[in-house]
Order: sequence, then C-alpha cells, then structure tokens
Amino acid sequence: MPAISELERLLRGASLRITRPRVAVLAAVYEHPHADTHSIIGLVRGELGEVSQQAVYDVLRALTDAGLVRRIHPPGSVARYESRVGDNHHHVVCRSCGVIADVDCAVGPAPCLTPSDDHGFVIDEAEVVYSGLCPTCSP
Repeated sequence: MPAISELERLLRGASLRITRPRVAVLAAVYEHPHADTHSIIGLVRGELGEVSQQAVYDVLRALTDAGLVRRIHPPGSVARYESRVGDNHHHVVCRSCGVIADVDCAVGPAPCLTPSDDHGFVIDEAEVVYSGLCPTCSP
C-alpha cells in the first residue's frame, strides 16, 4: 500500500480536497483490492471511528469519478472497488467462494474480443469476466 503522503498526492493530483475519510477509503481500497462497500465501511470505521455509510459512498463515488479507483460489478456479486486503474485488465471470479483476482488483457487470437458489429463505436476497451473454481475450491 502507498504511504499516506502518496495517497494525499493522488488526491491532490485529482483536484480532490484531502480529508481523513478520503485518505482512509483510498487506503482501504489499496489494502483490500476487490472489496465491497460494506467491507470498506468496516475498514474505514476501524481506522477513524464513526463514519456514516453515506460519507463512504460519497467518497467512493468521488474517487471513482476522479479515476483514482475503479468500480467493478462481477456477475452475481455486489459492486466492488479496486485501485488498479488506467489499464484494460479483466477479472477471474470463483463460482464457489467469490474470490476475485486480476487478469491482464487477453493475449493471442481472441475472436470474442472483436465484436461482430461495432455499431459505429470506436471501441477502446472490453470487459471480460472469467469464471471458474479457485485453487482452494477446486476438487
């Protein structure tokens, strides 16, 4: 996880005011990639004491809008947040326990990433979710 000063630099670079809740939420996302909002609220409260759910939701929205965190919504799961932004990576999700891991962009021939009809869009990103069983849940 980046040092507090690095988190503050990221906030300043995104023209966001530095507040304790913003630093705590950003730190929680860095420390716990793919955490859901409920988990982040618990982590922030553990760090700062009483913080409203709405405050954490507002901070997550501001951080997402500023491009400092990415909101993902894997099928069958609640929304989750990660600090890995600015690249076109994907995710693998365990069907049994729900653990999520990052997967770099597909390599080699990937016909499923070329749409049959782009409807005139200039496509610059594809979101792919791989599903299966993680090593712990595999028979």
